[in-house]
Amino acid sequence: MRLKKDCLMFQTNCGHQVPASAEWVTLELLGSAAGDVDPELVRHAAAAVLYYFKEELHRQFVSVAEFAAALEHALRAVGLSIFAGAGPAPSRVVESQLPELMKSAGGDGELFLLPQLRQELARRLGESPQMVRFIGLRPCVKQLAGKDRWCPSCENLSDQIVEYMRTCLQSAPRSQTCTLVVK
Repeated sequence: MRLKKDCLMFQTNCGHQVPASAEWVTLELLGSAAGDVDPELVRHAAAAVLYYFKEELHRQFVSVAEFAAALEHALRAVGLSIFAGAGPAPSRVVESQLPELMKSAGGDGELFLLPQLRQELARRLGESPQMVRFIGLRPCVKQLAGKDRWCPSCENLSDQIVEYMRTCLQSAPRSQTCTLVVK
């Protein structure tokens, strides 16, 4: 059987084998959380996982669980903590605005913002959410970097902030069942 270039044969828990595109399976696994992630990022993550199985492992047949684990790993590599195969999509979502946090931090630098982020994340985790969403990363980063347009230094600073937030989440006591989305 020949598959399209963007497809794999997925083995379900019941033992059935179903051909499907990696992007479609990715969207199904992410559920409603897919709407909180940049669609281009979802496409790239699906393509990376597809490439991993087809080109690096030379496999056409993959279990849904294996695909979900590889997808989770790929998304974590780009700074997202979305638990692909962890069950139903998050329903209890709490949200924070990064530009507002930056204003309340009282300074224009990272040194003022980072402790504020840690405090806000801890406060939000105290509400026992299934998802914590921080909105406004791009304008916040541009302001911190003192840039009007997105540039490589903005990208680097953005990566540092997301990595810091991931580290904060991992060290928090109530973080095991919580998804972190930063956009």
